[in-house]
Amino acid sequence: MKKISLITSIALLAASSLMAKEVKVGVIMPITGAVAAYGQTAWAGIEMANKLEPTLKNGDTVKLVLVDNKGDKVETTTAATRLVTDDKVAGLIGAMVTGNTQQVLQIADEKKVPMIAPAATADKLLDRAKYGARVTFMDSFQGTSFATYAAKSLNLKTAVVVVDQSTSYSIGLAKAFKKQYEKDGGKILKELKISSGDKDFKAIVSQIGSLNPSLVYMPFYHPEAALIVRQAKQIGLNTQFASGDGVSNDTFIELAGDAANGYFYTDAFDSTNPPTAKSKEFVAAYVKEKNSSDIPGFTALGADSYFLMIDAMNRCENPEDKECVNKQIKSTKNFEGVSGIINIDPKGNAVRSVVIKEIKGGKAVYKDTVNP
Repeated sequence: MKKISLITSIALLAASSLMAKEVKVGVIMPITGAVAAYGQTAWAGIEMANKLEPTLKNGDTVKLVLVDNKGDKVETTTAATRLVTDDKVAGLIGAMVTGNTQQVLQIADEKKVPMIAPAATADKLLDRAKYGARVTFMDSFQGTSFATYAAKSLNLKTAVVVVDQSTSYSIGLAKAFKKQYEKDGGKILKELKISSGDKDFKAIVSQIGSLNPSLVYMPFYHPEAALIVRQAKQIGLNTQFASGDGVSNDTFIELAGDAANGYFYTDAFDSTNPPTAKSKEFVAAYVKEKNSSDIPGFTALGADSYFLMIDAMNRCENPEDKECVNKQIKSTKNFEGVSGIINIDPKGNAVRSVVIKEIKGGKAVYKDTVNP
């Protein structure tokens, strides 16, 4: 009997191996272009997550198909269409910035493919989307969290807000910050406007100097933020500067140089304070492979996008059943991610914590965590 059972077991194992297939997950990231720093760090997290969990519980292998959208909307649409139509992916991860992510969402809804955004934070991003979700916080929570921290913990009572009028990310984050900051007793002295791609901020810096605020809040991406803080330092302006997760990368520190020291910003993760067992496992693997313990927040969010997609697929009898995967993503509760515990609401929004950091000596230092 034992011999027959052994033969049967071997036969079943062989049959299972033959039945196992390759499940493709499409990844759309800005690997080159103006916001490549975001895409490269998120892709590093997705790659590492795939190495840690390369197969589904049914034995299927997960293959990542990466397309560089170069941070461009047209390239993003082309990439999403190609991945769904030609590569036949079962799910999509991407893009990074809100504008590009909206393009992915459009294709995901048209083709009915589940999609997870690692880093797009605009509040209304998923209001009309049926197949989209995200693992990061919304601007309303990110902005209000830092507003309260600035007014109450840092005791910074006057602020100038600089807004990039060309991005919905900046406009939404500024709106959330201003409302909560005033509610917490702070005073907005003035709102100044810039546009992505601007290089000369002498007039902006001059106005900030004349207003003499205790805080300058700049909720936009790292290229412009780095230029402003450098030009402020050149005229001896020592006001406290801060941003959202748009400066959450080493490139900002490199571009800003010494002017980055003392800068505050919000993020999704801090590797010196891993919040879950999954975090500790990921940090250990990352340090072993990269020989670095400096893990950007976008790397953790990239990993969580992958892990959440795989978790949803594992809850479906057929991991390529897109309707089931989409449903399971949006019913996710108390998911233990690299960046913390994540709950997904019916619209696909993540309910999760925000981390606050300060740059000291050219390194991001953990300051606090704000829970929902």
